[in-house]
Amino acid sequence: MGKPKVRKLFTGKVKTMGDPDAENKFDREWQSAIFKTERHEKVYLTETGFDTDSVADKRNHGGPEKAVFAYPVVHYATWRHELGVDIEAGGFGENFAITGMDESSVSIGDTYKVGGAVIQVSQPRRPCWKPARRYRIIDLALQIQNTGRTGWYFRVLQEGYVQPGDTLELIEQPSPEWTINACNEVMYDQVDNVGLAESLSACEHLAPNWRKTLQKRLLGKEGSSTKRVFGPNK
Repeated sequence: MGKPKVRKLFTGKVKTMGDPDAENKFDREWQSAIFKTERHEKVYLTETGFDTDSVADKRNHGGPEKAVFAYPVVHYATWRHELGVDIEAGGFGENFAITGMDESSVSIGDTYKVGGAVIQVSQPRRPCWKPARRYRIIDLALQIQNTGRTGWYFRVLQEGYVQPGDTLELIEQPSPEWTINACNEVMYDQVDNVGLAESLSACEHLAPNWRKTLQKRLLGKEGSSTKRVFGPNK
């Protein structure tokens, strides 16, 4: 794949869109920071994300475990072909549009130096209803998770400036068996994977929310994903 790089960098503030009185649910009012602006200069990365970035739903997005959302640039050509929509890098609200790495090569706990910062992979992204609203495709969250083309999050171990073109230099890879693909398979393919769910939930570098979800499943207490994947779109 070549050296992993930040091909493009995006940040953005929360915007309110739509009409609260619209009849079509896709046209109703909603808030999101999914529409980000490409940055061409150095941007400071803090423990909770870029200082020019924000999230609308602070309960389910953002925070130290989801400080940076990364998405492989290579997936966009596939999405354009499959969905028939004009979707380019930045289209899923990522901060890093990445080249040289994808869900098969990135693992939980992988630690990288990028620019002046040090970042660590914390979890795959669990897609929600907002990309579906943006592209007006009701089941897009399900398509994202079922294809495994989810992208992933980084936590920040050392704050610093990052800019487009920076190389991600691997420092440590403590759990190479837990690639993003492997994690997604455990989370979304629930057939005969009790042992794998136990093993993944014990991974010390996995984000606490993922561990909590897996532990609930093992206790038979996992909730429905309907609200996450469809939200107010349905």
